[in-house]
Amino acid sequence: MPDKRQHRGPHPEDSALFGEAVLPTLCEAAGEYAWLLDRGYPSQATLKLVGDRHRLVQRQRIALARSTCSRDQLERRQKKQLGAVDMREKNILIDGYNLLTTIEAALGGGVILSARDGCYRDMASMHGTYRKVAETIPALELIGQTLADHEVAHAGWYLDSPVSNSGRLATIIRELAEQQGWDWQVCLVPDPDGVLAQAELPIVSADSGILDRCAAWWNLARVVIEQHVPTARVLKFFSL
Repeated sequence: MPDKRQHRGPHPEDSALFGEAVLPTLCEAAGEYAWLLDRGYPSQATLKLVGDRHRLVQRQRIALARSTCSRDQLERRQKKQLGAVDMREKNILIDGYNLLTTIEAALGGGVILSARDGCYRDMASMHGTYRKVAETIPALELIGQTLADHEVAHAGWYLDSPVSNSGRLATIIRELAEQQGWDWQVCLVPDPDGVLAQAELPIVSADSGILDRCAAWWNLARVVIEQHVPTARVLKFFSL
């Protein structure tokens, strides 16, 4: 069936899967999962063990996986993390879909995960196709406003060329940047992850694989949401 969604909102079952009643169980499960990861247990087998113990369904297990990392990963990511004050007059590279869908989800009332490494991550899944939604333009405007507020000199957006409608999104981003006078460039590449992981410039992403390999990164999604989306539904499994 074609994707007819108009909003990047919550999954129909999220109110039950991530409600107040179940949150203590999810926090306990996340703590156990992190404890085991810290001691070198393999992630997939450990996630199954913890998920089975707490009788978690697949979407809850995905939330745990996206929220949790080992202490070693946490410390390595923190050493490479830059603050907002470091962004003045900097050129940055952006993991386009990773950032945009998170801000769209926050605006649409979707679940935002506050992860152990401090990143904000969404629960969206594109399955190879991106669809423009009501939150797309507002999300891009908030990103642009935040970059301008922090005096970022230039932003290079990277979009996955194999994802359907990437060309259309690139056009939207370019036109908005031209209208607003933002110094943005949009590149469609087969594998943004590889480009960003090897980049010398600071990157913007919450993708764990990129964060573990990149030289330096900025937690822009969290900055945008904390500063401009006070109504966002942020779930915290860890005390930060």
